[in-house]
Amino acid sequence: MVEKNKGFQVGAHIVMIILSLCCIFPFLLLIVSSITDEQELIRNGYTLFPKALSLNAYQYMFKSSNKIISAYGITILSTVVGTVCGLSMTILMAYPLSRRDLPGRNGLAFYVFFTMLFSGGLVPTYIMYTRYIKVSNTIWALIIPSLVVNAFYVIMMRTYFSTNIPEAVIEAARIDGAGRMRTMLQILLPLTLPGLVAVGIYTFLNAWDDYLMSMTIMQVNNMKTLPVGLAQSFLGEYAHDYGALMAFSMAGSLPIVLLFVFFQKYMVSGLTAGAVKG
Repeated sequence: MVEKNKGFQVGAHIVMIILSLCCIFPFLLLIVSSITDEQELIRNGYTLFPKALSLNAYQYMFKSSNKIISAYGITILSTVVGTVCGLSMTILMAYPLSRRDLPGRNGLAFYVFFTMLFSGGLVPTYIMYTRYIKVSNTIWALIIPSLVVNAFYVIMMRTYFSTNIPEAVIEAARIDGAGRMRTMLQILLPLTLPGLVAVGIYTFLNAWDDYLMSMTIMQVNNMKTLPVGLAQSFLGEYAHDYGALMAFSMAGSLPIVLLFVFFQKYMVSGLTAGAVKG
């Protein structure tokens, strides 16, 4: 039995290593291609072991540094503010739904779930933001959508609140005189940090990779987000410069990788803290 279990563990580790390499390989190829000489790319294509290296691609990218810095600024601002707002709205919606004593809880939960099945579409969204809310060509066009909570995230956090927070903890806080808001901020949120980090990562990625709102609502170039700016570079003067395309891709993906490492550290600490407090 032990031998069979050991064989399964070895096989599982091999499979996970192969899957990890499949995930790492494209990113390594992207990094190497961005520092490969352009003529080398044309002759031999993309490879992990190029014969000639060059930083010309990054020199091309820095020629458009003003546009890239502007796009970075818009993207960072809208992403950070949007993530904070989106996560706050998700918590404020999910926590009441997790309480069994909430009047009309089942009907409200059904309403949240039902909205997952439908979408208003691009045209009604465009009309709403341009004609009624009137936020076109402003930073608010990138921030206000984050206030419209994602139903999946609400259900995810509601389930996390319901299954990972003992009722005795809430009752103890109530006996000690803590109100609902204090209970949520000082007791529940630290205990649910892993779930908050997971939803925060999803919200952050959605805001960072936002292409549609910036492309449709923003008509001025100085309000374009990083994905739109990179896409315009891909289709513009650098369309046939493969090394520059890889460098631009690095500019868009590297911050995500670094921030994921940062979030992962806090996710692990949150799991440890939740286990200790539980």
